[in-house]
Amino acid sequence: MKAYAALLLVPVLLAGCGERGGNRQAVGGSTTPPLVRDTSDPTLLGGLATPVRIGELGPSFAACNARGAARQRGPATPIPVRAAPFDQAAEIDRLDAGSEFFICTRTQDERWFGIVYDSGGRAAERCGVAGPVAARRDYLGPCAAGWVQSARVRLTSGVPDQLPAAAPPP
Repeated sequence: MKAYAALLLVPVLLAGCGERGGNRQAVGGSTTPPLVRDTSDPTLLGGLATPVRIGELGPSFAACNARGAARQRGPATPIPVRAAPFDQAAEIDRLDAGSEFFICTRTQDERWFGIVYDSGGRAAERCGVAGPVAARRDYLGPCAAGWVQSARVRLTSGVPDQLPAAAPPP
């Protein structure tokens, strides 16, 4: 019985001693086309836009819970406002140092703030984000909105300037 099994193994072992397998496509192997990477436009990300969300903390809080100002770093260079939270996104505006805005949202890594601001770089009451909103939603105006790098922002307050000052304690 052992001799019979060994006799069956001989053809199998000899079959493995043949020529190495080459490119099987020439013989009619795979019908899957080869992978071709798209290199036509390396700036595809530049056309993306991410809306700024307001009301993230719910209806008991202001739609945008913080205020900030553009931080001066080095020579007087304005900070770019982008359409989405990454460096390759389209630049939609520039804010001069000291410009104020509402901070409404942030990315998970906290590198970008979603901001709302009035013309001329002001955090104005007419933007409609100092008070609560019924539900979370994308900001649709009337002011401008976009994304700035958080490293270029100086936090100024969580309370809008328009609120009356508290009475001094007795």
